[in-house]
Amino acid sequence: MTDVLSRRALNRATLARQLLLERARTSVADAVERLLALQAQQPSSPFLALWNRLAGFGADDLRTALDKREVVRATYVRATLHLLSARDYLAFRALVEPSLVAAAAGVTKRIAGPEIDQERLVAVARGVLDAGPLDFAAIRERMRREFPDADDRALGYCVRMNLPLVMVPTADRWAFPASSEVTMAGSWLGTEPAGTGSAEDFVRRYLAAYGPAGPADLREFGWLKAADVFERLAPELRAFTTEDGRVVYDLPGAPRPDPDTPAPVRLLPEFDSLVLAHKDRSRIVRTEYRPRLITKNLRVPASFLWDGFVAGTWATTRRRTAVTLTLTPFERLPAKAVRELSAEAERVLEFTDPGAAGRDVVVAPAG
Repeated sequence: MTDVLSRRALNRATLARQLLLERARTSVADAVERLLALQAQQPSSPFLALWNRLAGFGADDLRTALDKREVVRATYVRATLHLLSARDYLAFRALVEPSLVAAAAGVTKRIAGPEIDQERLVAVARGVLDAGPLDFAAIRERMRREFPDADDRALGYCVRMNLPLVMVPTADRWAFPASSEVTMAGSWLGTEPAGTGSAEDFVRRYLAAYGPAGPADLREFGWLKAADVFERLAPELRAFTTEDGRVVYDLPGAPRPDPDTPAPVRLLPEFDSLVLAHKDRSRIVRTEYRPRLITKNLRVPASFLWDGFVAGTWATTRRRTAVTLTLTPFERLPAKAVRELSAEAERVLEFTDPGAAGRDVVVAPAG
């Protein structure tokens, strides 16, 4: 008979590992490695994600870690951009590569045009990028010379998925411009991705960052089929049953706080990894509210936590030198929540818009 974990118990365990119960005092590189990977489609998202998780964090802390090549922004799990440690990228990129290659093949099948010879494309793209960093507009232009009949979007996507590329940071406010240059990881980091990280290592790291969890959760997070890996690791893991009868696994010494542990309010950025890391996301957001976290164009809006759960979304609007942050709760919030969220929203604006002449926080009607 396995112990039963309530939804709140899963919530507090996940928040503890995600550094969202209490801001940690550690370096950016160590925090990013502890978190396994931070979603980074938007250049600003990792900055706010770390601000939420680290005591005394300043934007320059992440810029410095990027410049020192301790962390990288690169295409990773789910074929999307993530921020992760250089060590993890070198260790695990080969593990996630099959899912990236499959994603590229799927896109080329959906886009009209001749089939792209993936091996030849990789060879040509390596030659193009060996000359130095390029943005994808330039890469697509160079690739069209070799594949004149192919769709240029498919060419760019295939290059992004098939090659180990990292983005080159700049002096931009959030470290990367809208059209960032990329370069070969081996050139940037001084060594090629060696693939030293095993599937077992990845499962342990995933549980440390997002557990307790099961194979379906890991597949959602990393597109990795790992039921057999969990089975092999079972003797060293602890098994639990959720309220709805699912079996989840955890590292024996991982934090599992009391379900009644207070959880501070937090304003998460767009695409925050917390809301995307599990198949069953009821530990983070009530099932009836989950559709509100995926927009029609597949964006994941910025959201806020009240009592540890996603209780609404937020967005900023700018007019001239003034900025307004609007909180939109899913349902009516208690007065205490409104006060705490409004105060945290003001702190968020101080971080994201320190030069604004005017900053305002608005709580919209629930709905």
